[in-house]
Amino acid sequence: MTTTTATDNSHIRERLNNTRIQYALYYQAMDVSVDLDLEVLQRIGTALADPTRLRVLLELLRGPGYPAELAEQTGTTRANLSNHLTCLRGCGIVTATAEGRRIRYDLADPRLGKALRLLASLHLHDSCPAQ
Repeated sequence: MTTTTATDNSHIRERLNNTRIQYALYYQAMDVSVDLDLEVLQRIGTALADPTRLRVLLELLRGPGYPAELAEQTGTTRANLSNHLTCLRGCGIVTATAEGRRIRYDLADPRLGKALRLLASLHLHDSCPAQ
């Protein structure tokens, strides 16, 4: 039977220590440099909180929309839709562009469409107590 001394085990301790460091670095939470703008999140929350505004946004995911068509597609009156479009414009979520006598509405940022699709794809458990 051979006996090993502390100096003989130094390479094992060093290797074990390196493994621990690598493990710690690998599993350490990385700080992603994305500044969260709470005001933007609140505005998006306001837009998504109302079923009519949500339906309008879902229609705009398909492409630009016009008030008469959007009112019909969302099952609301043009007056009610006008109030919701004003809110969405005020939140900076949609843009309005004059085209002759008509106004075209679009999502203000193409990333919003991607974000809405991502949010809709989440699988949430249980029901929301606020509903």
